[in-house]
Amino acid sequence: MKLASLLTNDQVILDMKSEEHWPAIVELVEHLDRHEFLKGEKKEDVLEALQTREDQISTGIGSGVAIPHAFSEKLDHVVAVFGRSKEGIDFEALDNAPVNFVLLFVVPKKDYHMHLQTLAAIAKLFNNCEVRQHLAAAETREEVIDILGSRPSRIHCER
Repeated sequence: MKLASLLTNDQVILDMKSEEHWPAIVELVEHLDRHEFLKGEKKEDVLEALQTREDQISTGIGSGVAIPHAFSEKLDHVVAVFGRSKEGIDFEALDNAPVNFVLLFVVPKKDYHMHLQTLAAIAKLFNNCEVRQHLAAAETREEVIDILGSRPSRIHCER
């Protein structure tokens, strides 16, 4: 699965404003709502599902990456948004490092298998330091989507 297939230019934020965990998630969901990827009760349902998931354990996976995700009965297709923070967000990540890249996605409850595939694809992609370096340097939303659609080499390095 190509992660970029879940995103359009309107689903990429190059400079997130939030500095903390939950406000960052709200910022991303509000962005989706503002660009009409969510409407009305879907927004509230998505926020509630994400809050429930984040209450279990932070989805900050380390190396400057967070992957907030949840299920929703109100959606009929996967909705995703990518956000980048140059300053870093205190996301309560597993390694306690600030998060620079947040990929939030919500899957229809009926498509549980897609959730696991999407999560695995995202984790694999962001495990590559070269991908993170290119995303940090990207100047446009189009560049971000191209990077997320690339097949990275298997180079792994320290953040």
